[in-house]
Amino acid sequence: MKPTGTDPRILSLAAEVAKSPEQNVPVILLKLKEIINNTPLGSSELKKIKQDIYCYDLIQYCLLVLSQDCSRIQGGWTTISQLTQILSHCCVGLEPGEDAEEFYNELLPSAAENFLVLGRRLQTCFINSAKGEEKDELLHSFQIVTDSLFWLLGGHVQLIQNVLQSDHFLHLLQTDNVQIGSTVMTMLQNILQINSGDLLRIEGKILHSILDEVVFKLLSTPNPVIRSTAAKLLLLMTESHQEILILLRLSACYKGLRSLLNKHEPGTEFSQELGQLIALLTPKVYQEVEDQKLHQAACLIQAYWKGFQTRKRLKKLPSAVITLQRSFRSKRTKILLKLNKQKEEEDRRLQLQLQRQRAMRLSRELRLSMLEIVHPGQVEKYNREIEEKSALIIQKHWRGYRERKNFRQQRPSLTEYKAAVILQRATLKFLAKCRKKKKLFAPWRGLQDLTDARRVELKQQVDDYLRRHPSSQMSDMTSRELHSQAQEQLQHYLMSRALEERAQQHREALMAQISTNIEQLMKAPSLKEAEGKEPELFLSRSRPVAAKAKQAHLTALKHIQAPWWKKLGEEAGDEIDVPKDEFSLELGTLFIGGTKPP
Repeated sequence: MKPTGTDPRILSLAAEVAKSPEQNVPVILLKLKEIINNTPLGSSELKKIKQDIYCYDLIQYCLLVLSQDCSRIQGGWTTISQLTQILSHCCVGLEPGEDAEEFYNELLPSAAENFLVLGRRLQTCFINSAKGEEKDELLHSFQIVTDSLFWLLGGHVQLIQNVLQSDHFLHLLQTDNVQIGSTVMTMLQNILQINSGDLLRIEGKILHSILDEVVFKLLSTPNPVIRSTAAKLLLLMTESHQEILILLRLSACYKGLRSLLNKHEPGTEFSQELGQLIALLTPKVYQEVEDQKLHQAACLIQAYWKGFQTRKRLKKLPSAVITLQRSFRSKRTKILLKLNKQKEEEDRRLQLQLQRQRAMRLSRELRLSMLEIVHPGQVEKYNREIEEKSALIIQKHWRGYRERKNFRQQRPSLTEYKAAVILQRATLKFLAKCRKKKKLFAPWRGLQDLTDARRVELKQQVDDYLRRHPSSQMSDMTSRELHSQAQEQLQHYLMSRALEERAQQHREALMAQISTNIEQLMKAPSLKEAEGKEPELFLSRSRPVAAKAKQAHLTALKHIQAPWWKKLGEEAGDEIDVPKDEFSLELGTLFIGGTKPP
């Protein structure tokens, strides 16, 4: 799908590439460099231009040009190196959109592999070249290719593992040329600085090959530049991965590496990196590294454990907060209830006090009013009645208080009495069940011998029962009469059932006759089509029967008049076997259900 709002420069360039011959395509593609360089870095316009370049397959054209022979390309290695720059800049920061899977799984690995192949071709040309200027140009092109590859790996880190596992990269690393080897090792150092984790993901054989080559260049190459780069690279690998340090320390392949490194002159440019490497390979430092590794593992375990505990507490925090809020609210509710209760009691006490004061005041006023009303001679009598009533009220309250007090004192004994009654009832029920079970499962002891007195008593009981419940006996005459009545009723039932069956058969015959007549009427021709004696056939019900009898008679006569040789093998009691064709021919002349004759 082509994007909308495409840059006109990309459109014109794509059209020019499509129309131009194959040898002019690389030079035309170099115009992309000017378009990319004139666009601000990191802007949305640059992203849009990269998407347009990818959508119009200009990146694929660049890959195809890189796989061609440089002698057929105008500009040679310079054009190809510039195309690698363009390709790496277009692939970094590109958002492929719908074709993301094809871009990441096919195009990018193919581009990295083409860069490595191009580097090997440049390496071969550089080694075989004899001219100084040509060598400088080839070295410059090789550096541009390696820089483009590093730029591509920096934008797409997932390609590092593919590059490290490539045989072309291992061949580039194993070169004896100082300039090419220095450039490749510098690129490897920069790659590991970007992401050193991919070094352990490659195969063990390839990792050993890379380590062997770096150690070889460090120990055997006289060039100080390569030795310095190898020392820095080996130090970076050992510091980044403890597994590589353990491999260099314990593997039999690298036995004596520390002693060989100690033989180098201390005044070299890379003596500092070499000293750090020797210090890492010493047993003490190795032990410290092991201790540090164990310390890091312990810290990691503690961190995971503390994180687990913290997450567990955080999960329980909402429920703890809810519980705290619930307890605080319940406590606050209890305090408020207590305060309200105290306030109500105080209000009640004040009201009681006021009521008492009011009652005392009313009582005194009443007494004063009564004293004013009562005759002076009856005041003493009135006071005595008041005193008696007061004494009765006091006695009543006192007796009630005393009885309540006695009841409270007797309550434990009453509870014990009720409990004892319940226990006794349960015990008696249990004992009764036990006795019942003993009776049920008691062994058979046999019948007791009957005494004469017991036999007389039992006979008396039987006679009394028979006297109270006399048996209903029937005579022989009564039984015969009852039997004859049953036979008459059964005969009457059978006769009535035979009559009902005859009536049912008659009804069924009538229904069949009616159905036959209806069928004949349905199949009969209309009055306009009827001819001859056809209407008369429906006047008598015996006509079809007569016609059938006539037909049967004619068939029998015809069989009798047949030759003797047709009757061979027949006996006197056999039925007449009429051929079906003759019978069907004769049936054609019969009246069948009112059908029209042919």
